[in-house]
Amino acid sequence: MITGSTRLIAHIGYPTGSFKAPMIYNPWFEARGIDAVVVPMAVTAEDYAAVLRPLFRVKNALGALVTMPHKVTTTGLVDELTPTARIAGACNAILRRADGSLLGDMFDGAGFVRGVARKGRAIAGASALVVGSGGVGSAIAASLAAGGVARLGVFDVNPAMAEALAGRLRRHYPGLALEVGGRDPAGFDIAVNATPLGMQDGDPLPFDVARLGPAVFVGEVVMKQEFTPLLRAARAVGCAVQVGTDMLFEMIPAYLEFFGLGTATPDELRAVARIEY
Repeated sequence: MITGSTRLIAHIGYPTGSFKAPMIYNPWFEARGIDAVVVPMAVTAEDYAAVLRPLFRVKNALGALVTMPHKVTTTGLVDELTPTARIAGACNAILRRADGSLLGDMFDGAGFVRGVARKGRAIAGASALVVGSGGVGSAIAASLAAGGVARLGVFDVNPAMAEALAGRLRRHYPGLALEVGGRDPAGFDIAVNATPLGMQDGDPLPFDVARLGPAVFVGEVVMKQEFTPLLRAARAVGCAVQVGTDMLFEMIPAYLEFFGLGTATPDELRAVARIEY
């Protein structure tokens, strides 16, 4: 139930058809009697800078969830970034503080890595390949580095983005073995698709599944369907996998705390979620 005092959390991205967060947050708010609502807002890259700051003139706007293609752009539009967001070079959460200023944070990487660890996979000492160096890929790479991976490969179809990510990682993790520009998953313990590939029918796979061994853990960020073509192909060769929504369920408790709306466990959230594909 939306009331006259409902606090608004915008879910900003484009396109919005694959958004799953409203189907997790809003049932949780309803179950816990929290007077807040997550609303999808379809904003193109061309309009984003003009829309974001005026949105927070709405006095009951509590904050925003930010997704593709705006995570990197957001870092230049808020008043302050947390250290995590600065390292990632991207931002997926905005809090409107009491004085009206905007604080940006980044939870994608933490959600992804917590999901991998919950499935019993060691991060410390492992090797990982992250394909995609935009907002979500940068965040995952940063969190993998923070978790102690020994070797990290980063790739993007835009080589400058991969090099920029590598530069930020080197500044903060000088002892990390970094490989830039390749997307062959052979020899890695963890392989991650952090690109939009899989959102559209007919998309190519982000890397060559034939090069995967059955011991490789394959992670996905695309949420349009539970098991994307990449994950189906990876399971066919015996790989353990993580679906895109697992990252959401792991990061939402951190979001709730960021917005001052309490907390939850992933299992509690799953019990009330109304996810549809």
